[in-house]
Amino acid sequence: MKAIIGLGNPETKYNFTRHNIGFMVLDRILLSYNIKLTEKFKSFFAKKDDLIFLMPLTYMNLSGEAVIQIVNFYKLEPKDLLVIYDDISLDVGTLRFRKNGSDGGHNGIKSIIKHLSSKDFNRLKVGVGPYKGDIDLANFVLQKFTKDENEIFNQVATIASQAAIDWTNTDFEHLQSKYNKNWL
Repeated sequence: MKAIIGLGNPETKYNFTRHNIGFMVLDRILLSYNIKLTEKFKSFFAKKDDLIFLMPLTYMNLSGEAVIQIVNFYKLEPKDLLVIYDDISLDVGTLRFRKNGSDGGHNGIKSIIKHLSSKDFNRLKVGVGPYKGDIDLANFVLQKFTKDENEIFNQVATIASQAAIDWTNTDFEHLQSKYNKNWL
Protein backbone atom coordinates (compact mmCIF):
# COMPACT_ATOMS: atom_id res chain seq x y z
CA MET A 1 0.00 0.00 0.00
CA LYS A 2 1.17 3.54 -0.84
CA ALA A 3 -0.07 7.02 -0.01
CA ILE A 4 -0.02 10.21 -2.07
CA ILE A 5 -0.28 13.25 0.18
CA GLY A 6 -0.89 16.76 -1.11
CA LEU A 7 -0.04 19.56 1.30
CA GLY A 8 -1.99 22.79 1.61
CA ASN A 9 -4.38 24.75 3.77
CA PRO A 10 -8.06 23.72 3.85
CA GLU A 11 -9.96 27.01 3.80
CA THR A 12 -11.20 28.30 0.43
CA LYS A 13 -9.37 31.57 1.00
CA TYR A 14 -6.15 29.60 0.40
CA ASN A 15 -7.26 28.14 -2.95
CA PHE A 16 -4.94 29.05 -5.81
CA THR A 17 -2.07 30.14 -3.58
CA ARG A 18 1.50 28.90 -3.91
CA HIS A 19 1.28 27.03 -0.61
CA ASN A 20 -1.69 24.98 -1.90
CA ILE A 21 -0.02 23.51 -4.98
CA GLY A 22 0.00 20.08 -3.27
CA PHE A 23 -3.80 20.21 -3.02
CA MET A 24 -4.02 21.33 -6.67
CA VAL A 25 -1.95 18.35 -7.83
CA LEU A 26 -3.98 15.89 -5.78
CA ASP A 27 -7.21 17.43 -7.10
CA ARG A 28 -6.05 16.58 -10.65
CA ILE A 29 -5.40 12.96 -9.70
CA LEU A 30 -8.75 12.58 -7.97
CA LEU A 31 -10.58 14.15 -10.89
CA SER A 32 -8.87 11.92 -13.46
CA TYR A 33 -9.89 8.78 -11.54
CA ASN A 34 -13.30 10.16 -10.43
CA ILE A 35 -12.40 9.58 -6.77
CA LYS A 36 -14.45 11.25 -4.05
CA LEU A 37 -12.93 12.28 -0.71
CA THR A 38 -14.37 11.75 2.74
CA GLU A 39 -13.26 13.27 6.03
CA LYS A 40 -11.08 10.91 8.04
CA PHE A 41 -7.66 10.97 9.74
CA LYS A 42 -7.83 14.80 10.21
CA SER A 43 -7.89 14.94 6.40
CA PHE A 44 -9.80 14.69 3.23
CA PHE A 45 -9.15 11.02 2.52
CA ALA A 46 -9.79 8.41 -0.16
CA LYS A 47 -8.60 4.87 -0.80
CA LYS A 48 -8.63 3.11 -4.15
CA ASP A 49 -7.23 -0.40 -4.22
CA ASP A 50 -3.78 -0.17 -2.61
CA LEU A 51 -3.48 3.59 -2.97
CA ILE A 52 -4.38 6.19 -0.34
CA PHE A 53 -4.96 9.87 -1.12
CA LEU A 54 -4.67 12.43 1.65
CA MET A 55 -5.15 16.19 2.00
CA PRO A 56 -4.47 17.12 5.63
CA LEU A 57 -7.04 19.45 7.18
CA THR A 58 -4.63 20.38 9.96
CA TYR A 59 -3.23 23.36 8.05
CA MET A 60 0.22 23.24 6.56
CA ASN A 61 2.25 23.64 9.74
CA LEU A 62 0.63 20.62 11.42
CA SER A 63 0.53 18.26 8.42
CA GLY A 64 2.41 15.56 10.32
CA GLU A 65 -0.58 15.05 12.66
CA ALA A 66 -2.67 13.75 9.75
CA VAL A 67 0.13 11.83 8.07
CA ILE A 68 1.05 9.87 11.21
CA GLN A 69 -2.58 8.76 11.57
CA ILE A 70 -2.62 7.00 8.19
CA VAL A 71 0.89 5.65 8.72
CA ASN A 72 -0.16 4.07 12.02
CA PHE A 73 -3.58 2.86 10.84
CA TYR A 74 -2.33 1.25 7.61
CA LYS A 75 1.10 0.25 9.01
CA LEU A 76 2.92 2.20 6.31
CA GLU A 77 6.64 2.84 6.19
CA PRO A 78 7.98 6.30 5.34
CA LYS A 79 9.14 4.94 1.96
CA ASP A 80 5.46 4.21 1.13
CA LEU A 81 4.64 7.93 1.15
CA LEU A 82 4.84 10.57 -1.57
CA VAL A 83 4.38 14.10 -0.22
CA ILE A 84 3.63 16.80 -2.80
CA TYR A 85 4.34 20.37 -1.77
CA ASP A 86 5.52 23.83 -2.82
CA ASP A 87 9.19 24.77 -2.96
CA ILE A 88 10.12 28.46 -3.00
CA SER A 89 13.71 27.76 -4.07
CA LEU A 90 12.61 26.15 -7.36
CA ASP A 91 11.45 28.25 -10.30
CA VAL A 92 7.82 28.10 -11.33
CA GLY A 93 7.33 25.15 -13.66
CA THR A 94 10.06 23.03 -12.05
CA LEU A 95 9.41 19.60 -10.54
CA ARG A 96 11.84 17.67 -8.39
CA PHE A 97 11.51 14.18 -6.92
CA ARG A 98 13.59 13.45 -3.81
CA LYS A 99 13.78 10.32 -1.66
CA ASN A 100 14.62 12.10 1.58
CA GLY A 101 16.26 15.17 3.04
CA SER A 102 15.80 18.05 5.42
CA ASP A 103 12.69 20.19 5.70
CA GLY A 104 14.41 23.00 3.78
CA GLY A 105 12.55 25.52 5.93
CA HIS A 106 9.13 24.15 4.91
CA ASN A 107 6.96 23.88 8.03
CA GLY A 108 4.67 21.19 6.58
CA ILE A 109 7.66 18.95 5.88
CA LYS A 110 9.14 19.82 9.28
CA SER A 111 5.92 18.60 10.93
CA ILE A 112 5.93 15.35 8.93
CA ILE A 113 9.58 14.66 9.78
CA LYS A 114 8.82 15.28 13.46
CA HIS A 115 5.80 12.94 13.56
CA LEU A 116 7.42 10.18 11.49
CA SER A 117 10.76 10.53 13.31
CA SER A 118 12.24 10.11 9.85
CA LYS A 119 13.42 12.15 6.88
CA ASP A 120 13.24 9.11 4.60
CA PHE A 121 9.98 9.68 2.73
CA ASN A 122 9.49 10.48 -0.95
CA ARG A 123 8.78 14.04 -2.00
CA LEU A 124 7.58 15.72 -5.15
CA LYS A 125 8.53 19.38 -4.92
CA VAL A 126 6.69 21.82 -7.15
CA GLY A 127 8.51 25.06 -7.85
CA VAL A 128 6.64 28.23 -6.85
CA GLY A 129 9.60 30.61 -6.79
CA PRO A 130 12.06 31.92 -6.81
CA TYR A 131 11.43 33.72 -3.57
CA LYS A 132 13.60 36.83 -3.64
CA GLY A 133 12.97 38.04 -0.09
CA ASP A 134 11.37 41.28 -1.22
CA ILE A 135 8.16 40.54 0.72
CA ASP A 136 7.44 38.53 3.86
CA LEU A 137 7.74 34.80 3.11
CA ALA A 138 4.28 33.99 4.55
CA ASN A 139 2.74 36.65 2.32
CA PHE A 140 4.60 35.26 -0.69
CA VAL A 141 3.38 31.67 -0.31
CA LEU A 142 -0.16 32.68 0.70
CA GLN A 143 -0.78 35.19 -2.10
CA LYS A 144 -3.20 34.27 -4.87
CA PHE A 145 -1.84 33.47 -8.30
CA THR A 146 -2.19 36.14 -10.96
CA LYS A 147 -4.27 35.15 -14.00
CA ASP A 148 -1.08 34.32 -15.96
CA GLU A 149 0.42 32.39 -13.04
CA ASN A 150 -2.83 30.45 -12.60
CA GLU A 151 -2.57 29.14 -16.17
CA ILE A 152 1.04 28.09 -15.55
CA PHE A 153 0.26 26.40 -12.23
CA ASN A 154 -2.66 24.53 -13.78
CA GLN A 155 -0.32 23.11 -16.42
CA VAL A 156 2.31 22.22 -13.83
CA ALA A 157 -0.29 20.60 -11.54
CA THR A 158 -1.40 18.37 -14.42
CA ILE A 159 2.18 17.25 -15.17
CA ALA A 160 2.88 16.72 -11.46
CA SER A 161 -0.30 14.63 -11.09
CA GLN A 162 0.94 12.27 -13.83
CA ALA A 163 4.36 12.16 -12.14
CA ALA A 164 2.73 11.21 -8.82
CA ILE A 165 0.77 8.37 -10.46
CA ASP A 166 3.97 7.21 -12.18
CA TRP A 167 5.60 7.10 -8.72
CA THR A 168 3.26 4.25 -7.77
CA ASN A 169 4.79 1.87 -10.32
CA THR A 170 8.10 3.30 -11.61
CA ASP A 171 11.57 3.12 -10.12
CA PHE A 172 12.68 6.32 -8.46
CA GLU A 173 15.74 6.98 -10.61
CA HIS A 174 13.61 6.82 -13.75
CA LEU A 175 11.13 9.28 -12.20
CA GLN A 176 13.95 11.68 -11.42
CA SER A 177 15.42 11.52 -14.92
CA LYS A 178 11.98 11.95 -16.51
CA TYR A 179 10.45 14.66 -14.30
CA ASN A 180 13.23 16.59 -12.52
CA LYS A 181 13.31 19.66 -14.75
CA ASN A 182 11.59 22.92 -15.59
CA TRP A 183 8.55 22.11 -17.73
CA LEU A 184 7.84 25.60 -19.00
